[in-house]
Amino acid sequence: MAMASTERVILGSIAFAIFWILAVFPAVPLMPIGRTAGSLLGANLMVIFRVLTPDEAYAAINLPILGLLFGTMVVSIYLERADMFKYLGKLLAWRSRGAKDLLCRICLVSAISSAFFTNDTCCVVLTEFVLKIARQQNLPPHPFLLALASSANIGSSSTPIGNPQNLVIAVLSKISFGRFLFGIFPAMLVGVVVNAVLLLCMYWKVLSVQKDVENAVIELVSDDEVVSHRFSPATMSHVVNSLHYQEQFSVDSVNAKSQNQGNFSENEIKKDPKGVFDSSRNSNASRETASDGSIQMRDKNVTSNGILSVDGCEDQNFTSYEEKQSFSEKWKRLLWKICVYLVTIGMLISLLMGLNMSWTAITAALALVVLDFRDARACLEKVSYSLLIFFCGMFITVDGFNRTGIPSAFWDFMEPYAKIDHAGGIAVLAVVILVLSNLASNVPTVLLLGVRVGASAAAISSASEKKGWLILAWVSTVAGNLSLLGSAANLIVCEQARRAQPLGYNLSFWTHLKFGVPSTLIVTAIGLTLIRD
Repeated sequence: MAMASTERVILGSIAFAIFWILAVFPAVPLMPIGRTAGSLLGANLMVIFRVLTPDEAYAAINLPILGLLFGTMVVSIYLERADMFKYLGKLLAWRSRGAKDLLCRICLVSAISSAFFTNDTCCVVLTEFVLKIARQQNLPPHPFLLALASSANIGSSSTPIGNPQNLVIAVLSKISFGRFLFGIFPAMLVGVVVNAVLLLCMYWKVLSVQKDVENAVIELVSDDEVVSHRFSPATMSHVVNSLHYQEQFSVDSVNAKSQNQGNFSENEIKKDPKGVFDSSRNSNASRETASDGSIQMRDKNVTSNGILSVDGCEDQNFTSYEEKQSFSEKWKRLLWKICVYLVTIGMLISLLMGLNMSWTAITAALALVVLDFRDARACLEKVSYSLLIFFCGMFITVDGFNRTGIPSAFWDFMEPYAKIDHAGGIAVLAVVILVLSNLASNVPTVLLLGVRVGASAAAISSASEKKGWLILAWVSTVAGNLSLLGSAANLIVCEQARRAQPLGYNLSFWTHLKFGVPSTLIVTAIGLTLIRD
């Protein structure tokens, strides 16, 4: 693509720079409007500066990607309701054989769950589990938090639904779910193992310190509390609102009950002409001490229906009814959870069969909505619509920047050195993707370079085209482990750990960088040799 006019190049670069600054640093003092508003601002400036026409801006929005992202969000929300992530938390704590065993489990569980439920979702729901388990065993949290974030990024590289940039690559390249999975899976598997070994080597002394019972920090959590959380994969605000509603409902119920009891007492007083209760009614139940020392209520009682019950028969019938009702609700809940898991498995099988990914995810989401058989508003409110809007603005902004001709000029300069038909070219391409992913973030990098990398590889062979796309997916994803700002998953782990009360922990930028740089370089290099055509 030829360079646009000087005016369009300058204005388009300004709009993209504003988008990039607000996407990477959402709390800029001069304009702390956040990532979502920043992407919309960048998109709007592209239209105002006439880099794009309004029709071109709407056409730049990729609906299949948005549909796939929305569908996977809804499925993740219903899986959370079906206690999937609670079971993952239990798996981390079940029969743990020490700190090293726990770290390896976190790497494995994080990698597998992120491959099918996105790395961001995995980090949102597992961060506090990991933090609590570390605190419970009196271990330093940072090796385990690093294991969670880095393994989530590596594991998410193996499937099109593992992270947003893979969604973009799968749609643009038209690579099927199965071919995508089997092309990157060996690299992902070895990458997770190598990442775990690097963590063990770097923190071996820290993980080898035995827990001193006498001098140990007081354990703040029990085994039950470790697995008692319920998170929203998309946002935490709805959970807070739900807890507030339940608390308010409980308070209102107690007040109503007290008011009813007060009314009953006043009515009883009014019925007594002498202003006092009859002694026979005041002691309407005689107490007998059972052989085990317990107190039993006997004699006559009047039920709410006005029926005279003897020896608590009516109470026993009512208790039996409650038990039957509880048993029925328990089985309904179990059946519903089984249906959620079956629908999810069906979605994954359909994706492996090569069906349209976005419509498969949307169909699975709607199937879960119907099976739930209740108003879906509460679940749909948990969907991160701000992320969907962010993507819309980003599509428009990146398309406008592409039309300036700057990305094409950059690629024309690098393409002769980045041919994937030899090792040196693959290394150069990997370095370009690695640097851009940490400067411009991985999703914009994929949008900027994706089509060009694919076209350059296609000129070699059709198999090389697929390999070029998979290299882009692998490097842009693993590049997120380089620094704390490299991926949203890293920031989620850092923020969730910092806000956890009373167990908060601050994962610093330098702590992450000290491990992230060697891990990223080694894992990326090894994985590049294992990606299949």
